[in-house]
Amino acid sequence: MMNYRDHLIASETPIREALQKLDILARDAILFVVDNADKLIGSLTDGDVRRGLIKGVTIDEAVDKIIQQHPRFIRKESVDIHEIIELRRRDFKIIPVIDAKDTVVNIVNFRNLRSYLPIDAIIMAGGRGQRLRPLTDTTPKPLLKVGDKSIMEHNVDRLALYGIDDFWFSVNYLGDQIEDYFGNGNDKNRSIKYVWENEPLGTIGSVSKINDFKNEHVLVSNSDILTNLDYEAFYLDFLENDADFAVATIPYNVSIPYAVLETSNGHVLNFKEKPTYTYYSNGGIYLMKRSVLKYIPKDQYFNATDLMEKLIKAHKKVVSYPLVGYWLDIGKHEDFEKAQNDINTIKF
Repeated sequence: MMNYRDHLIASETPIREALQKLDILARDAILFVVDNADKLIGSLTDGDVRRGLIKGVTIDEAVDKIIQQHPRFIRKESVDIHEIIELRRRDFKIIPVIDAKDTVVNIVNFRNLRSYLPIDAIIMAGGRGQRLRPLTDTTPKPLLKVGDKSIMEHNVDRLALYGIDDFWFSVNYLGDQIEDYFGNGNDKNRSIKYVWENEPLGTIGSVSKINDFKNEHVLVSNSDILTNLDYEAFYLDFLENDADFAVATIPYNVSIPYAVLETSNGHVLNFKEKPTYTYYSNGGIYLMKRSVLKYIPKDQYFNATDLMEKLIKAHKKVVSYPLVGYWLDIGKHEDFEKAQNDINTIKF
């Protein structure tokens, strides 16, 4: 993966050097000119160079003479997903991401990304993985390999595919291995921070330890799930429903091999011949407004289902998002074996 800084070039750099960098970038040939604090000044393409040469500018002069001074950009603190979709529709490919000080903090390349979602992602990776022993005696379950990647890496890469680049990993059992494996994420243009549980805090309790989220929406996911969930569709559904909290749910169809009777006081009112009923199970992936996190008690064992119950009682809007696609909870040995068989056929 190319580092976003490969697209940056300092102000006053000779055009000759810019041409060399553009050549290396190949089909992604666009540079963003920055000052010594990485503040965005302009953009530069091969076309800008050609037009400059035609006007008599030489390749030993500074890039500042030929740059586009008002490049398109994404503001990190105020990403609008509908604007992102519009940029994609208009075939913009490579766009700088700037912070409140106009400093370039990332580059979005829609050749490699499907979206750029303004979401903080928390991966719950502190469990013991008891049912997968002895595999988990010396390796934390999130780092068990499915195909050529660890379970957790599949999850992180899937989220990153949708432009999520602010991560928190909640760790406990053998958490040092997870921290060594992923590091701080800088090598992949991500920010990864770690939340350590001194004792188990349930499926969402450790989130109360985080107080420096970057975005107004937070996604919490179990680390032992294998899925090809479309996170942009999940987010758009959340916004369209004006939800406070959404849970990805897994549809289960139950077929009854007999006629089912509807009765009242012994009287048959109706019946259905061999009906099929659909029920929805918790998929372990949650999307929420940052404001609802205040309902999570500090340093107490607390599950995501406890939070849902609290929110419902507080008359907050809790919605279900039926997951269309692949989903597998890798909790037992047979699940782990299924994941190994499925991984080459899942459409990611």
